[in-house]
Amino acid sequence: MTFNNPEYLFLLLLLLPVIYWYLKEMYKSDASLQISTHRNIQHIHKSIKIRLLHVPFVLRVLSILFITIALARPQASNSWRTENTEGIDIMIALDISGTMMAEDLKPNRLEASKDVATEFILSRPNDNIGLVVFSGESFTQCPLTTDHAVLVNLFNGVEYGMIEDGTAIGLGLANAINRIKDSKTKSKVIILLTDGSNNRGDIAPITAAEIAKSFGIRVYAIGVGSYGKVNIPVQTPIGIQYQQMDSEFDEKSLQDIASMTGGNYFRATNNSKLRSIYQEIDKLEKTKINVKEYSKKNEEYYIFALLAFLFLLSEIALRNTLLRKIP
Repeated sequence: MTFNNPEYLFLLLLLLPVIYWYLKEMYKSDASLQISTHRNIQHIHKSIKIRLLHVPFVLRVLSILFITIALARPQASNSWRTENTEGIDIMIALDISGTMMAEDLKPNRLEASKDVATEFILSRPNDNIGLVVFSGESFTQCPLTTDHAVLVNLFNGVEYGMIEDGTAIGLGLANAINRIKDSKTKSKVIILLTDGSNNRGDIAPITAAEIAKSFGIRVYAIGVGSYGKVNIPVQTPIGIQYQQMDSEFDEKSLQDIASMTGGNYFRATNNSKLRSIYQEIDKLEKTKINVKEYSKKNEEYYIFALLAFLFLLSEIALRNTLLRKIP
């Protein structure tokens, strides 16, 4: 319940001085009589008039209370709301080659990419999202699905060494295109995340981009890695050793892929930058929601006005009949 004129409710503060005045007058009007003992009058029952002495005042307070509420115009509302959601289809193409184990992102590029992508997936409950992984080869880890709990579990299972090492960007992008091209949704997106240059596979990255463009698929390309030297763990007969390498990759190809398909290119040099990139993509690819609202308000003040009238009428009747005071 809401009030159309809630400011009238401040009038209820007037009840405080009214109650104070009544208590003060009642105390002043008390009469006293000195007697030797009250032992014989302890068992005398109070009359009905004495028991109902304060009823008229209570009725007056209630009448003031309900007339004030009536002035505030309480209203009951009936409303309904409908939402028509239209999700989009998103395929994530994730590079899991050896260079993704570089530790310029924490704990490494691959784990940082998985963590941030998981946050992105959970923030878009209405979308079909799938996952393709690639290194020297490519395969589909999870087809398009709205069951994001399953997708996140499969994401967590991704690790380096699942497939032959290398960087087949064109093959990974083509695999993602194949999984999303027949979608009936109006918006189809691929997020391509890699830290290398294409050195494997039979499909060139630009050729894959042309295919994506022909199907109306936008590609957001993310280059992962800081600038300068980075440490990469390498398995040796005596355990894991760290090898330094230059953090360089073919940014020009990634920029061309994004530009050709109507997407954007981003460079993620640290964890926070990678997270902000996904947030930017989230803003660019917002799900459309059409909302229809209906609201109907019914006036309820007459109930409180009627109660106020009945309490006031009852007070007047009692003061002039049963509880009439004779000077």
